[in-house]
Amino acid sequence: MGRIDRAGRVIAASPETVYGALLDRDSLETWLPPDGMRGRIERWDPRPGGGFRMVLTYLDPTDSPGKTSGATDVVDIGFGALEPSERVVQRAVFASDDPAYAGVMTMTWQLAAKGDGTEVTVTATDVPAGIDRADHEAGIASSLANLAAYVEATDD
Repeated sequence: MGRIDRAGRVIAASPETVYGALLDRDSLETWLPPDGMRGRIERWDPRPGGGFRMVLTYLDPTDSPGKTSGATDVVDIGFGALEPSERVVQRAVFASDDPAYAGVMTMTWQLAAKGDGTEVTVTATDVPAGIDRADHEAGIASSLANLAAYVEATDD
């Protein structure tokens, strides 16, 4: 197993609401892109064995050149395990000619009820060597903050 990056936070929403946001196309386009990026889903098949393709575009690529082109990261995500309100496993492959981004990175989104909310832990395994650890963990934390803002506004 290669490098492992992690981030987590408690979100003031139910596990059901958080899980729903992990498997809804419009929700993912809204909250998944970290700060400084916007995202667009090109293909969508939300079932085990299915997945999606997301194009992430840097708002200012000057300091963060993309993995796929100067301003974009294109990633194909395959869904592994989908356990309602508990866990989503994604397998990510970056579209890149650079071997530093090659391979399959597994992203596990673990959900656990915690008080009136949900503890969400994201574990990325086999992170490609070209992805800076600090930047990656900051990006995951940013996506988690976006997820929290998104679902906390919609949870009952």
